[in-house]
Amino acid sequence: MLHNILEAEGVRRPILVGQSMGGYISQVFLELYPGEAAGFVSIDSCSLQRNYYAGWELWALKHTHLMYLSIPWGLLVSWGSKGCATSARGQELMAAMMRDYEKREYCALAAHGYRELARAVEVCQLREIPCPVLFICGEKDAAGAAKRYNEAWSKNTGLPVHWIAGAGHNSNVDSPDEVNALIEGFVTEAGKLLEREQGTPS
Repeated sequence: MLHNILEAEGVRRPILVGQSMGGYISQVFLELYPGEAAGFVSIDSCSLQRNYYAGWELWALKHTHLMYLSIPWGLLVSWGSKGCATSARGQELMAAMMRDYEKREYCALAAHGYRELARAVEVCQLREIPCPVLFICGEKDAAGAAKRYNEAWSKNTGLPVHWIAGAGHNSNVDSPDEVNALIEGFVTEAGKLLEREQGTPS
């Protein structure tokens, strides 16, 4: 679907910027359409490679629906907002997003996303990211094992993680200026690389 949208809009050699689930979608794009993206920015996301995940973690991702349903809605909203953001603004936005849904609708949507993530991990063949990449992660990211995954991802790729001080899982909301500055710098460098590859100004 993402590829079709970019084709319809006439976008060539995009830089994919994905936060959390968006980072997984970006990696699937990179696997299915190698060479089409000029760069990838991962914000509070993780690798899709199977070796990063324990078996029980994938099992848990596939079985979150009943667990979510068992939690009182007010408590689930509170946990969700505080678990994803450290700033008051970030927590307000997360809570407002969750309350746009009825409880059962939200639980079904979240469970579907986790389940599809687990399935993607099991079938993904992407071994190396085939373009320049920027890893960004909140220093206080408390979503699952995101910090541990990013540390391992950095170690295995030799690429640094830019840790956003004081930020949670939605680091682009908790510290937008810092995250935007990192992205702008990355886009500038990726653009220069693309110019050298094509031999023409971008």
